[in-house]
Amino acid sequence: MTIAILSALAEEQHGLVDAMDGLQTLRHVGRDFWRGRLHGHEVVCALSGIGKVAAATTTAALVERFGVRAVVFTGVAGGLGPGVNVGDVVVARQFLQHDMDASPIFPRWELPGYGRSALASDGAMTDALAGAAAGAVQAGMAEAFASACVHQGLIVSGDQFVGSHQASDRLRGELQAAGHSPLAVEMEGAAVAQVCLDYGVPFAAMRTISDRADDSAHVDFALFVRTVASRYAQRVVSDFLRFWPAQADAH
Repeated sequence: MTIAILSALAEEQHGLVDAMDGLQTLRHVGRDFWRGRLHGHEVVCALSGIGKVAAATTTAALVERFGVRAVVFTGVAGGLGPGVNVGDVVVARQFLQHDMDASPIFPRWELPGYGRSALASDGAMTDALAGAAAGAVQAGMAEAFASACVHQGLIVSGDQFVGSHQASDRLRGELQAAGHSPLAVEMEGAAVAQVCLDYGVPFAAMRTISDRADDSAHVDFALFVRTVASRYAQRVVSDFLRFWPAQADAH
């Protein structure tokens, strides 16, 4: 089974690509794909691109061109949920497109043709990813965030950068009023989840919290990616791949 490692940022993949055996670099649909073996698995690494359409195109290419049968996503996100702080890791159990609104024909946030607004991640893959994330946090991979923890739940995606108190408060309030409890917000995950559902490919995702989706962020983003997010991503993905053979037969 070929596993896709899909990342938002190049820094998250450098160490993984460098560690591959039999590395091949291929260009397809305007993107670079790195294919090889890693921790006993056939793996294809790729960058998602920014936004839902770019991420959906990349995911479809991974399935159609490279025959992947599972997708793992890593990236950064803004924290929305209470207690979800900078340096924490959120592992998705569900995904929702917060900018989907086909009302009044369909209820707000419902995906037309799917009969639901939230899409679930693969349970077994998510359990494995959450275990790997907990191990990375407990190992102190990010010294500056010694109190970091792992959260599991809903991640919401949309084609807009949520970067102010007003925007994040409004988004959180509207979703909570409808019974949704968002932990983090980003721009790709729910689109990848929808493509994976269409193709019947299991999907799991983690996001490192780089800010609180407001205008009070004080972290140097480039430094954060280099010293925190990329370390988490590479450690978590590597540990996930080492653990996954025990679960892979379930798919």
